[in-house]
Amino acid sequence: MARLANVHLFKGLDLDLAPFEARSNWRRFDPDEVLVDFDELSTDVYFLLSGEVRVLMRTASGKEVILNEMKPGEVFGELAALDGIKRSANVTALTRGEACVMPATVFKELLFANRPIAERLFCLMASRLRELNAKFMEQTVLDLRHRLYSELLRLSVPRGDKGVERVITPPPFHHIVAARIGCRREQITREFSMLTHEGLIERTRGALILRQPDVLKARVAEAMRADH
Repeated sequence: MARLANVHLFKGLDLDLAPFEARSNWRRFDPDEVLVDFDELSTDVYFLLSGEVRVLMRTASGKEVILNEMKPGEVFGELAALDGIKRSANVTALTRGEACVMPATVFKELLFANRPIAERLFCLMASRLRELNAKFMEQTVLDLRHRLYSELLRLSVPRGDKGVERVITPPPFHHIVAARIGCRREQITREFSMLTHEGLIERTRGALILRQPDVLKARVAEAMRADH
C-alpha cells in the first residue's frame, strides 16, 4: 500500500502513487524544527504522514500570527508549487513526525493527470480561502472579546455524542490563543477569567470545556449584527 494513501488528497482514490513516491523525499522532523520558512524560494509540497505542525506569519516587527495547525493527512506548500513565488508563511513542527516532500514538478504532474485530485485540491484551497475571509471579517468587525468567542468555537469539537458542550483538547495556552486572534496574552487571561466566572468555560487538566457554546455563538452573531 502506498505511504501516501492515507493523505486526504488521495484517500479512497484508485491511483498508483508508487511512481510519484519514488521521486519524492521522506523527511523526519523534531519538535520546533522549521520545515518551511518565510521568503524561501523552495517549491516542494509537504504531505504530513505523522506529527503536527503550526503555520504562522510574521510581521516586520516580529509579531507572529498563527494561521493554522495541521495534523497527519494534511498538505502544505502547494501555493509555492503552483505559482513559484517565495514562501508566504512559516511552518514549524509541534511534535516529532514525518512528511513526504514532493518536488513541485512531480506534484503538478500528479495533479494535472488526475482530475479527482485537482478537484479535491481546489476544494481544499477554497475552504482555506473562505476561512481566511471569515477571520478577516471578524478582525475588521469584532472586538477582541467576540473574536475570542469565535476562535474558541472554531478550535472546539463536540464533547461526546450527546449534549451541547464542546471541548478543546489539549487546552490551548493563552499566548497561543493571543497569537491566533492578534492580541496580548494578558488580555486572553482576563477574558478567560470572566468566562470561567460566568460558567461558560471550564478548564480541566486535559481540556478546555465550552459549557454553553450556544451562548458564545449568540454573542458573536449579535456582535456581527451590531457591527461595532
